[in-house]
Amino acid sequence: MSYTYYHNPRCSKSRQGLALLEERELDFEVVLYLQNPPTVETLLGLFSRLEKEPLEVIRTKESCFKELGLDHKMLSDEEWAGEIAKNPVLLERPILDNGQKAAIGRPPEDLLALL
Repeated sequence: MSYTYYHNPRCSKSRQGLALLEERELDFEVVLYLQNPPTVETLLGLFSRLEKEPLEVIRTKESCFKELGLDHKMLSDEEWAGEIAKNPVLLERPILDNGQKAAIGRPPEDLLALL
């Protein structure tokens, strides 16, 4: 099974999750999503595999969430995915995806449920 790890090296939880995966010698691809934002299609798939609504995957405390006026908007899943694709800092991290299921690593040990 192949895994994709959506990683932000500046985030301590993301670094901890990466260390957990490396300790297990798991074969996975690291996506630095701030430099290579996921597409709307990829994000919609992640929402589904995470079994979460978009607002459960968005970092609502990020300053740009309020600056963009998103705190008062009712958007469709596609529109939320578009906002994340344009502003990847809004994506909760880290996320591990195996193509069938995905998990948010908060706490990082939650990632281990996919292994």
